[in-house]
Amino acid sequence: MALALVALATLRPVAAAPEQPAPQQGPPDDSPVTALPDVTVSAPEPRYVAPTTRDRIGRIWAPVLIDGKGPFRLVLDTGASNSAILPRVAEALGTPIHVDSVRLRGVTGTMVASSIRVKTLEVGELLLKGTTMPIVSDVFGGADGVLGTEGLTDKRIVIEFRRDRITIVRSHREPAPPGYLVLPFKFVKNRGLRIKMSIGGVPAVAVIDTGAQATVGNLALREALARRIKAAEPGEETIIGVTQDIQTADRVRVRSLYAGDLLVRNAEILFTDLHIFDHWQLRSEPAVLIGMDILGVLNTLIIDYRRNELHLRTSR
Repeated sequence: MALALVALATLRPVAAAPEQPAPQQGPPDDSPVTALPDVTVSAPEPRYVAPTTRDRIGRIWAPVLIDGKGPFRLVLDTGASNSAILPRVAEALGTPIHVDSVRLRGVTGTMVASSIRVKTLEVGELLLKGTTMPIVSDVFGGADGVLGTEGLTDKRIVIEFRRDRITIVRSHREPAPPGYLVLPFKFVKNRGLRIKMSIGGVPAVAVIDTGAQATVGNLALREALARRIKAAEPGEETIIGVTQDIQTADRVRVRSLYAGDLLVRNAEILFTDLHIFDHWQLRSEPAVLIGMDILGVLNTLIIDYRRNELHLRTSR
């Protein structure tokens, strides 16, 4: 069994980062522990479909029942293959904990984590039975964990940012409502939800990650953009993943991001080779993880997994 939650990442300035003791991690990847289920997680500062602007990021929270208890507030994370919870949720559920039972993969690294096995997970028209949920560190800004993509392959998710509402229903392959932009995507388990995008004139693979606070490009994209963007101060930002590993990144402003008929001007992108790009097999070609700093300025975002389409309504 291979799980994958993906890119839970928090930002903070390097100078302001307090020193912390090294987290307790499992053995390195080349140890026998690699036989454990592999889980990937993604996301910070969540709220329940909070009103979002470029300078105040809001997470997408879904009210989720687990084994009939709750609801618990889980961050909807399109970059995560499986759902995960905080220790306080595991304690509230009273379910036996399996110690060091899965390998947790985040944007910045991997570690061994404990997990629980739950009978049911419910939100909207989504019902999962018999699923494993890793227990992760509290990096969700008040949420109780992550709602991953397992069970969503036949669903339609409607996220109305301005109305603070999220709806998960079974997809009937409805076309986009009038006035919405349509972006086709490709979704592969453990490889994320991908669209084609032009970043500053450079063709790139874009992974849509509602669990990520910021938009992050790999170094292959940075190199391709080298003659088109201004230099940034190295190590300006740090990215902290759910595994507590830290990577530094440069913040750069890019004039334009195109995807179909969608145009985003003067977007800021962090550049670093995140660990998760290796897992997604996106180190060598230009690629970018699109986070909530860009997605959150939309009025409405619809993800239809049966149509393999994003339906976008801008604020205009």
